[in-house]
Amino acid sequence: MDTNRLSTLARLIRRNILISSTTAGSGHPTSSLSATDLMTGLFFGSILRFDPSRPGHPGNDRVIFSKGHASPLFYALWAAAGAIQDEELKTFRAFGSPLEGHPTARFPLAEAATGSLGQGLSIGAGMALCAKYLENAPTRTYVLLGDSEMAEGSVWEAIQLAVHYKLNNLIAILDVNRLGQRGETMYGHNVTAYDERVRAFGWETCVIDGHDMDSILNAYARATAHTAKVPFMIIAKTIKGKGVPFAEDLNGWHGKPIPKDRLNEALTALGEVPADLRGNIAAPLDIRSEPMPSAPPPHPSYSVGEPIATRKAYGEGLVRIADAFPDMVVLDAEVSNSTYADTFKKAYPNRFFEMYIAEQNMVGMALGLSRRGRLPFVSTFGAFFTRAFDQIRMSRYSGANIIFCGSHAGVSIGEDGPSQMGLEDIAMFRSVLDSVVLYPSDAVSCVKLTEAAAEYGGIVYIRTTRGSTPVLYDNAEYFPIGGFKILRQSDLDVATIIGAGLTVHEALAAWEELKQQNISVRVIDLYCVKPLDGQTLAAAASQGPIITVEDHGPTGGLGEAVSAALANTDLHVVSLAVSKMPMSGTPDELLNYETISRTSIVKKVQEIV
Repeated sequence: MDTNRLSTLARLIRRNILISSTTAGSGHPTSSLSATDLMTGLFFGSILRFDPSRPGHPGNDRVIFSKGHASPLFYALWAAAGAIQDEELKTFRAFGSPLEGHPTARFPLAEAATGSLGQGLSIGAGMALCAKYLENAPTRTYVLLGDSEMAEGSVWEAIQLAVHYKLNNLIAILDVNRLGQRGETMYGHNVTAYDERVRAFGWETCVIDGHDMDSILNAYARATAHTAKVPFMIIAKTIKGKGVPFAEDLNGWHGKPIPKDRLNEALTALGEVPADLRGNIAAPLDIRSEPMPSAPPPHPSYSVGEPIATRKAYGEGLVRIADAFPDMVVLDAEVSNSTYADTFKKAYPNRFFEMYIAEQNMVGMALGLSRRGRLPFVSTFGAFFTRAFDQIRMSRYSGANIIFCGSHAGVSIGEDGPSQMGLEDIAMFRSVLDSVVLYPSDAVSCVKLTEAAAEYGGIVYIRTTRGSTPVLYDNAEYFPIGGFKILRQSDLDVATIIGAGLTVHEALAAWEELKQQNISVRVIDLYCVKPLDGQTLAAAASQGPIITVEDHGPTGGLGEAVSAALANTDLHVVSLAVSKMPMSGTPDELLNYETISRTSIVKKVQEIV
């Protein structure tokens, strides 16, 4: 490989980094300059195999900028490859431009939305897992990391799980440029500290000068040729702002473009390069992906009145739809015997992946799998998804299709206490743009909604209950996303009770008690909390006030969802929710304590009417 040509390409890329960020008036040029030589060697040193005209080619390697703020470098690399025109580079960070401040899926050559630091290695691990175990493809995944983000716990979650799954097709490039946003990073230029830590987890490593092209190419050659069944990390000592003498290795330049009045000075220091210079990326492997055959799922077979926990039905639903969705995979965070994801594991062991108790990495890897065309179902206790919310929201910006299932929701789990009670999960998932939130009340609705979630495409949350509840619906019942079911109604109804999940059964029990008192009420199963058709719901609940009942906190939950949907009507909504500090106790004790039990519903109806 002609290292002189690569060095010239690196100068061209540096020039475009400066021009695009100065034109934008913002950006992170110095963070980009430090990694320029590393990524020039990867892209144009016959290491990366990729066809820019076919980003979905199954033979393409994958490149993820976990340090997404180095986007000026990311776009300048693709410009040097001829995939972006010079004039388009000048639209960097402009409104409507796909060249956003941090890469998102709006730019077709971005594998995922990055920039929330600490997530890229998990995404890369998911892609590498897919290539190795599901595609049986000899492709590689490269992840550019910054030294600042090595303080993130999610990075180390990914580091250890990559070793567990022997992802020797995963290559990380650590840009140790010493300086973070406000000063020196945790270890500064002590590359040995990073080397010792990463090696301790079982990775193979190589420490290099990140500005010596021969060393860079040798490191890639070693990384791509190593035969050990472990991932590989190149740890590169670099200089932040490399190539611009007045900004090199100096604090205070993070996130600041070169001022317009100093741009020519910076460009002169870099030196001239031919304006038409372009680099070539090696062609991808000739791999073709064949569509997998699918078969329609059979109908569920439950009996009305049969007590079955919706979490158990979720596991059975996964198995039921597996042949209809051959791309689906299931991930769980070491609680699969509680979420019942292990039902799928037993039936399809090659499509199940244990993520252990590392929820942030689990969601990141699910995103990587989704971006490789798989359909991940991700499960853990509903409470534990809260620690992975950043990864969940970033998945939406990546255009991912991921179904999340949170079990053990609400105070009804009982004696385990508040640390295990998902009480904020509905609010969290409702806040995600265009998400779907499903809350089945029985086994039939859970199985049918699991299938509906697989068909939907996007971010879907299924909330399941720990305890058994009786089957309410016939096996042929249909549950469209956005709908609800009216379980009890009459022309004499004086109020409407809206529940979801467990509280549907409390509402039905309250209906029985009120009936004995000659009080008629309507009961609605709001199995889809989002999206919610307010107009249809208003028509169904138009007789008297509405009482919502939920095993969830009042903020962002069922009550607020209904209130928002009915905001333009005259209907009055009263919310019963988990409003007191929860504690250990039996499910019945806790439902009464939080005033969401059948007794509490009856009392509230009596007060109102």
